[in-house]
Amino acid sequence: MKRIPVLLLSLFCLQAMAQKNKPNINFDARFKGLDTAINHALKTWHAAGVAVAVVYKDKVIYAQGFGKRDVAGNLPVTPNTLFAIGSCSKAFTATLIGKLQQDGKLDIDKPVNTVLPALKFYNDAMNNSITLRDMMSHRTGLPRHDVSWYYFPTTSRDSMLLRIKFQEPVAAVRQIWNYNNFMFMAQGVVAEKLSGKTWEENIKEKFFVPLDMKTANTTIEELEKSNEPATGYEVYHDSVIRKMQYYHINAMAPAGAINSSVTDMANWVITWINNGKFKGKEIIPANYYTEAISSQMVVSAGLPTKKNPDVYFANYGFGWFLDSYKGHYRVEHGGHIDGFSASTSFFPADSIGIVVLSNQNQSNVPSIVRNLISDRLLNNKYFDWNGDAKKAYDKAKADAKKAEKAEVKTTKSFPATHAITDYAGVYSNGGYGTIRAFVVKDSLFAATPNKTFWMRHKTYDTYDLFENSKSAAIDTSSENLTVQFQLNVTGDVESLSTQLESGLKPIVFTKGLEEKAIIAADIQKYIGDYQLSGIVAKVYVKNGKTLYAFVPGQPEYELVPVDKDKFGIKVLSGYFLKFELDAAGKVTHLLFIQPNGNYKAEKK
Repeated sequence: MKRIPVLLLSLFCLQAMAQKNKPNINFDARFKGLDTAINHALKTWHAAGVAVAVVYKDKVIYAQGFGKRDVAGNLPVTPNTLFAIGSCSKAFTATLIGKLQQDGKLDIDKPVNTVLPALKFYNDAMNNSITLRDMMSHRTGLPRHDVSWYYFPTTSRDSMLLRIKFQEPVAAVRQIWNYNNFMFMAQGVVAEKLSGKTWEENIKEKFFVPLDMKTANTTIEELEKSNEPATGYEVYHDSVIRKMQYYHINAMAPAGAINSSVTDMANWVITWINNGKFKGKEIIPANYYTEAISSQMVVSAGLPTKKNPDVYFANYGFGWFLDSYKGHYRVEHGGHIDGFSASTSFFPADSIGIVVLSNQNQSNVPSIVRNLISDRLLNNKYFDWNGDAKKAYDKAKADAKKAEKAEVKTTKSFPATHAITDYAGVYSNGGYGTIRAFVVKDSLFAATPNKTFWMRHKTYDTYDLFENSKSAAIDTSSENLTVQFQLNVTGDVESLSTQLESGLKPIVFTKGLEEKAIIAADIQKYIGDYQLSGIVAKVYVKNGKTLYAFVPGQPEYELVPVDKDKFGIKVLSGYFLKFELDAAGKVTHLLFIQPNGNYKAEKK
């Protein structure tokens, strides 16, 4: 049997003793006026709605909905309303790994490639050392690389897994804590490979069914079909509540795809409060439970402040943040996805759990409500968390405006070096995906698989990107990405780059060949031998539809049609073949266009 570390065992015993000796609490008195405080927070932040559940030991002692789950339909939030819980899903995924270890199917302290050979990292040092424990506690050295899955989604987890080997780290393994959604997606793939079932099937079988989470699900399609789906919203121009489209997480689901109500999530929290058991049945393995809520990695210094001297330390377990909240050990995780924000927390030594789910994008409401309730239940001195957050928000906004004005004064704009049509094309990066730049009338646009952006010229070959949504006008006051096009030695556009991760160089997307349709019969006229300075280059067709070129002493090159009578060499950037025709439409010459010059060959 694996020996439990003394410190972890002490925490476990302390919790058990605290539960046994816990006196009865008059919760009714402590909840007095809470409804007013929550409604005030909704009003302050222009939030559509929020649902709250509070548990004590093995019972739900408070469950209430506030505001609207559907503003246009005037439908209220109730304790049974379903919200996207975002990264609150991570504790579920990590627990699947804990259950697999209990079954002897893996060891979280061995390199993950022993159970998932398909997972490759950026270098051999990472391949040889990264374990599931590292992945479960965000200590692989990889930054978020979130743009990869958010703007370049796919339904295939295997293809998403392949991107990881192209994603650069910012630190050595276990050197620093860095949040990474890809590592939880990969945990989901591990569970799938070892169980023979999808992540979605595992979550339902291992948690939803035994925990009586009857309405919880893992897809947007199921959310939309449920009896009480919440609509997601954002705040537009500081006061307008605007509907957002649901985000289909697809392949990244293990990192944050669960949808649930506070009623169902209450059972999940009850299980954690009761040492991994629900109604007397073990759901979370005992050894895993203890490690999951114990410090595996330091997140930050987490020092107490003058304003909050009793809120300190910031560590991470397995899918859980850990801190000390006014002398009470707190386990918590937030969640954010388009239109939704969430917080799931519990105090193991106090047998108290709090779930707050909101249908507002990037909202402060869940953490504010969580802290307001925590202070009441733990009998702490009142602190105006709502007012404090609003002051911090207003200050940050004012500072941002000052910085924006300063940037406008110092930034000069120079004309672009090329016509916008020259920037059009397909740009790819192995760790991310493909961006297509295209021209509509006199404007340049960029598209990823799920987003379209208007590209506003900034200076030289640099452009700012603003989302071009079908449901709303382009908002140039919103945050934006900036991309810079790079030129090759011949002055042609060969790539674009953008700063997506602090601590890393800009991510480069290389321009590829945008293939144009061509009739197979038309290819035949290009076939033949071409004389060039005593050398004969051959052009021929393979598979009945693909044109190839061969020059003695070089490998054969596949040609891609890019324009009328013009082909690019698939594996060489900046190399093209242009066929010249006479008035009768017969090929007479072949022009080799290369970075070091152009060379004309006569057809024999």
